[in-house]
Amino acid sequence: MGKSMTQREEMAFANRDDGNVQLKINQIHLSNQHFDVYAISYTKSMLDSLKTTINQTASHPAVLATALLCSVKASFNETSGHPIILCVLFLLIFVHAYVVKSTFSSSKRDAHGKTFSKVYDAASLLSNPDSVLSRDGVEDSIITYETLYAGARKENGRSSTNDSIRNRAKKYQTLVNSFYDLVTDFYVFGWGQSFHFAPRKVGETFNESILRTEHYVALRTHIEPTSRVLDVGCGVGGPMRNIQQLTGADITGVTINQYQVRVGNKYCEQKHISDRCRIYQGDFQDLPSQFAAESFDAAYAIEATCHSPDRRTCFKGVNHCLKRGGRFVTIEWALLPAFDVSNPDHVRVKEGIEVGNGLPTLATVKDIVQDLENAGFDVLDVFDTNRDMNSMFEIPWYQTLHGSFTLQGFRMTHLGRICTHALVALLELTRIAPKGSTRVSALLNATALDLVEAGKEGIFTPCLFILAQKK
Repeated sequence: MGKSMTQREEMAFANRDDGNVQLKINQIHLSNQHFDVYAISYTKSMLDSLKTTINQTASHPAVLATALLCSVKASFNETSGHPIILCVLFLLIFVHAYVVKSTFSSSKRDAHGKTFSKVYDAASLLSNPDSVLSRDGVEDSIITYETLYAGARKENGRSSTNDSIRNRAKKYQTLVNSFYDLVTDFYVFGWGQSFHFAPRKVGETFNESILRTEHYVALRTHIEPTSRVLDVGCGVGGPMRNIQQLTGADITGVTINQYQVRVGNKYCEQKHISDRCRIYQGDFQDLPSQFAAESFDAAYAIEATCHSPDRRTCFKGVNHCLKRGGRFVTIEWALLPAFDVSNPDHVRVKEGIEVGNGLPTLATVKDIVQDLENAGFDVLDVFDTNRDMNSMFEIPWYQTLHGSFTLQGFRMTHLGRICTHALVALLELTRIAPKGSTRVSALLNATALDLVEAGKEGIFTPCLFILAQKK
């Protein structure tokens, strides 16, 4: 059940920018210019009428819903109930309503991106002012990305050959950049600003589990108010903002993706912590060229170095940046001992996870620990945070992708993803969303199923916790 508006929120609704509303209405018209002129003429008059109603009612949700019903009824009468025209009209009414509503709260996104859940935001995916991709570039980018996994999901074992893995490792910058150019908006829309999983207790919400994991990272790395901290592969910076607000530390994040830099720093500004929390574009494979030796007290990487083509090089860079005795926590995606390379189903799921998440290849727990030790760290602690996920007190990490039919968590479920995918397909069909958006959505939906299967089979964890210390 949604919360009622506070007086401040009602004032914000009343003082919205009607110019932006009109601009977005015009954009909807332009993006649908290839539809039947008859339908568009009714759409224009209907939207004009709806806009007048919205202006007069300050877009109170109840009144807006009534306006929608009245508009649909009027359109039905005017078009003699032609089903195709009605479908077009209703789609545009629905999108327009959320265009208006999203205008009011676009600056209110919190650390979990809750307000990035308006349906219009799905129309904005891959087509917003901060994007580094042009509308015409989305399809080219997804095609380029998919070529790095030639044969995946079609021929079992094809993308696990040494040549295929070496090719992705060689082109990892293109691989990771293309991946996050395409999926960042989908992640924020469907998951939140913290791009990671978390072990979850019974009775605990998804957001609470995410926050608890990040606070645990801060605890184990001994982050204090005076600490200078490095976030390795920070994404849009959800964890760093939460950790900064918990500890008061000065945190610098590094991501290879320029779009994430733009978006993440805006989130820092909205939280008024830009003086203590900032994101730079950089390659975590080359940290020594970006930061002086021993310039940080602590460092962490949360489900990030799985993208590395050579973890030892990445970890050596982190070691370079840390002061002697500095702690480094990394949470890793890893294959568990139950994984059997001779089992075709295991290989199929492994490759599905890799292609759907921009990974050169998944590593074993033993390999990751060995890379840390070879990079100059003492490994102090290693455990799978999901080790007790089958107990009566735990919720498996993959359950968020599989079930949890709550209003808040619906977008993350299989059915929720199907609904989002259908909406994205409609928006692409109507040219509101860029061409290629549906392929990105399909890619993420497929890998979600692979993750669930891998979790149920016990062959993979996204939450291998490792605490290391610079020698």
